[in-house]
Amino acid sequence: MGFYNYRHCQSLNLCVFKKIALQIQSNRKMTTSQYIKENLEFVKAKMMAASLKRVQEAAAFKAPTLVAVSKTKPVDDVIEAYHGGQRHFGENYIPELGGKSTDPKILEECPDIRWHMIGHLQSNKMKKLASVQNLYMVETIDSVKIADALNKSWVKLNKMEKLKVMVQVKTSDEESKNGVEPSEAIKLAKFIIEKCSELEFCGLMTIGASNHDVSLGPNPDFLKMIECHKEIICIPDLPKESLELSMGMSSDYEHAIELGSTNVRVGSLIFGSRAPKHEKSSNE
Repeated sequence: MGFYNYRHCQSLNLCVFKKIALQIQSNRKMTTSQYIKENLEFVKAKMMAASLKRVQEAAAFKAPTLVAVSKTKPVDDVIEAYHGGQRHFGENYIPELGGKSTDPKILEECPDIRWHMIGHLQSNKMKKLASVQNLYMVETIDSVKIADALNKSWVKLNKMEKLKVMVQVKTSDEESKNGVEPSEAIKLAKFIIEKCSELEFCGLMTIGASNHDVSLGPNPDFLKMIECHKEIICIPDLPKESLELSMGMSSDYEHAIELGSTNVRVGSLIFGSRAPKHEKSSNE
């Protein structure tokens, strides 16, 4: 009888613990949902305010697009942001992007999601990148070899629309940053326009120095980007009004928008900070 009572109590305790665990999970989901939604609203409000402060030369540029950088974040966080009205999401790593793009929950709950590849590229991974479901834009084309490989991979898929791409420009002296030199940006842009029939050249992307003090003046990396933009809009038949500038991350997106950015990549301000080992890697 004593053994029976012991087992019965053990079973009851297990049920209680399960209920507590489910309640904690439910509360966390509600908390996470509200946290992400409020962060999105905060960032978008800041973006709107920054747009109103744009320098005169950038006043006519289109309203900036928010790309929510979801690298290393769980699928549920992406879904919560989508339910909060976010549509553009950025990933740094092709395997993670591929996995999230085919996740059953994302496919069911996020039909209009638009994925941006914002990490460094390797030519031998272009076939896998091109196969990503709902791939909207590749922002990090930094060589003729990459552009050609991606174009060929996209051709083989017989897509109805061209794939949107940007040329990544290395405006910072930091060794960790990737991209084509500013002096070579127009050459690569022309190659994409003239030789890559299935790619749509949409603009330029850069990662500015993360430690710039705005009180000392505009970020010189962003100013280099603007000069590149001025050169590239001179390419014949290029729709100048649609040429984008992707610059600005969690630490400097407001400043970037004021200078003319039309595309900002923000992650930690929306989803919270990432593990330390990922902080040095790029593009948010």
